[in-house]
Amino acid sequence: MKLSAKYNRVNLITSFVVLILTGLLYYGVIHFILTDKLDRDLKIEADEIMDYVKTYHKLPLAGDFKDQKVEYRLLKPAELVEEHFLYTEYKNLQEKEMEPGRSLVLPVALGPEKYEVRITKSRVEAEDLIRIIFLITLGVTAVLLVSLLLINRFVLNNLWKPFYGILDQLKAFSLADDKELKPEQTKIEEFMELNRSLVLMSQRVRADYKDLKTFTDNASHEMMTPLAVVNTKLDTLLQTDSFSDQQGELIHDIYNAMGRLSKLNQTMLLLAKIENNLILDEELLNFKQLLEQKCVQFQELFQLNEIKLQADLSVVELKMSRYLADVLLNNLFTNAIRHNMAAGVVEVFLDRKELRMSNTSKQKALNVDKIFERFNKSGDSEGMGLGLAISRQICNHYKFSLQYAYLREKHVFSIIF
Repeated sequence: MKLSAKYNRVNLITSFVVLILTGLLYYGVIHFILTDKLDRDLKIEADEIMDYVKTYHKLPLAGDFKDQKVEYRLLKPAELVEEHFLYTEYKNLQEKEMEPGRSLVLPVALGPEKYEVRITKSRVEAEDLIRIIFLITLGVTAVLLVSLLLINRFVLNNLWKPFYGILDQLKAFSLADDKELKPEQTKIEEFMELNRSLVLMSQRVRADYKDLKTFTDNASHEMMTPLAVVNTKLDTLLQTDSFSDQQGELIHDIYNAMGRLSKLNQTMLLLAKIENNLILDEELLNFKQLLEQKCVQFQELFQLNEIKLQADLSVVELKMSRYLADVLLNNLFTNAIRHNMAAGVVEVFLDRKELRMSNTSKQKALNVDKIFERFNKSGDSEGMGLGLAISRQICNHYKFSLQYAYLREKHVFSIIF
């Protein structure tokens, strides 16, 4: 969930809860005030009745007025009544319907006799006023919530635009490109500071990367001559018979080590050329034809390891370097054979969307986060751990996507065009 969406949700929920609670509190306070006013009016009427009894020694006439009703009831000798208020119903004679009311009940002594006086007033006006206040409060709450939603949706989203612009640039940032990060136009201090920090960071990273790449390129080039000289000397030495068997084994081990070192140097040079865009001999290649040639080329290795090859190829043409395409396919086929098992299977599928190569293996699923890293290899591997790294670099160069998955006990490498 995005930060703005999270903030909007928390803000709206908090505002809704606070407004509902305050609305209920407001409703309760208004209800209490209006009820208290009604009780005071009833008390005034009761005081007038008590004054009338003291003055005239009789009860005033009972009556049913517009919004008020006065009733008397003679109490039994043992019956006691205390003064109290209660909610009741009041019959409106004009409207001919029952309405909510509020009553005050109190005892009145008239000589030896005691009477219960019940004064009832209609609560319709008070209830209507409370209802109107409640509806107004509800309307204000709804307008406020809608306003907050619109403000959060448009104003806050507009405020966060510089952040998402910076984020998009970071997603597209690549050390292999010369495209610099551009500061987003904003007046918000935090985003301005973020802009400055990211631009400085990208500049430092590019400088470090450039130094490291220059060192790698220079080191690889400088190693070519001494490696060639050592290999030539070893070839000359191996053609002589002036050393013992033990010395021959040592020289043979040195020769193999020099071969691996030469191959490593060539691989590093290839990576440097790809990163520096130095391989530009692109042409339209028939990938189906290339794959068929590779199937024939690796046929002896398939037969030697008793591996069954299954190919489903469609005609696909891609514009890329023939040399890099050859390296890419060699790496994929070599990987599928080297990490397979006896009587295993290699499946090759090609259509306009992807090239998919899968192979059986005793080894279970590989670490997706490390499989394409340089010099990453299993303990029993005879390679240098650069094949998949080079394949990923070639795919990135042509905007392809090299992916790995472990499906149905098979290692699957897919190149999405």
